[in-house]
Amino acid sequence: MLNELFILSKIKEGDIKAFEEVFRRYYSPLCWYVAGITGRMDVAEEIVGELFYVLWRERERLQIFHSIKSYLYGAARNESLQYCEHQEVKNRYSETIRAAGKQEGGTDPEEQMEYKELQALINNALGKLPERRQRIFRMHRMEGRKYAEIASVLSLSVKTVEAEMTKALKTLRKEVENYIQ
Repeated sequence: MLNELFILSKIKEGDIKAFEEVFRRYYSPLCWYVAGITGRMDVAEEIVGELFYVLWRERERLQIFHSIKSYLYGAARNESLQYCEHQEVKNRYSETIRAAGKQEGGTDPEEQMEYKELQALINNALGKLPERRQRIFRMHRMEGRKYAEIASVLSLSVKTVEAEMTKALKTLRKEVENYIQ
């Protein structure tokens, strides 16, 4: 424990060697741990890589009270579960779209085509949004999360989340208005 506190203090001071030691010690076991939760090694490597990136970027502000190991495994678990929730929401969204398409089987073919065009337009517009804005939009509109919860999960202020949502909605409105006209 004392050794970990020393290593943590060195990391907070910007000691890259101490960071590399932690990286070498925990990267591979964390990848296997995350892969066990998500079921995908490629996703695990991405999550763990991002975790270490955030550890280095936020090193001066980190509040680790127990051990680096427990912090890393806790953060990896949280990110993994969040990934799984996101996948579940995407699957439900896709299922809803498919079901809506099947239900529209009896409607006018022209309406079906317009619906599909509009859906493609919206998905395309969402895809053009910056990654953070897109993630905030999906968390709020598709997962039903509140701004404060999103701010907490993404380590942002509530005002930043509000601003990103405003920009996302403005972009989507503009795309839809162009389509309608």
